[in-house]
Amino acid sequence: MAKQVVHFCFLASALFCLASAFEPKPLQDYCVADPTSPVYVNGMVCKDPEVVQANDFYYSGLHLMGNTSNPFGSKVTPVTVAQLPGLNTLGISMVRIDYAPWGINPPHTHPRATEIMTVLEGSLEVGFVTSYPENRLITKVLYKGDVFVFPVGLVHFQRNVGNTCAVVIGALSSQNPGAISIGNAVFGSNPKISSDFLAKAFQVDTKLVDQLKAKF
Repeated sequence: MAKQVVHFCFLASALFCLASAFEPKPLQDYCVADPTSPVYVNGMVCKDPEVVQANDFYYSGLHLMGNTSNPFGSKVTPVTVAQLPGLNTLGISMVRIDYAPWGINPPHTHPRATEIMTVLEGSLEVGFVTSYPENRLITKVLYKGDVFVFPVGLVHFQRNVGNTCAVVIGALSSQNPGAISIGNAVFGSNPKISSDFLAKAFQVDTKLVDQLKAKF
């Protein structure tokens, strides 16, 4: 009986580890993504290793300034598995974010990744909101060389608080972290969420909801 209990506990522990893992470790040297494959899997199908080239592990462009001439005054340049096929199954990706003076990266989440960023130029107000204690704002102003981490799944944001451009490099713990912009997801969904529902959810008038929808 004791042996059965031990075996059960071991199995339960192993299953818990498997269930809680975000991206499993690769079982081969690499699995370069094949975006042309018609097969759907949790991730991307591997390219034939015989045709893999150095360029499958290469990306160039993070030295280039992003175009921030948009309503938010920021530009995200991602390097995920979509831009760098060699990232497939490796559980990492990167971004460069450029901010115009007083530009923002609006509240958003990465459903599959923790993000850590370092400021290369400028000064930024950054923050995230916790689920426990409920809705606690953790925020700080960062300067060149500072590092900050946003835990997986939590709503977070950045704002340039200087009169010059700002630049950060971020690393994420997923090959495909995803990004859900809160405003766009709520007011710009397709098909649209009912204005009556949103008005009740946010305790505002439906006219204001319709105005917000028009902006997304």
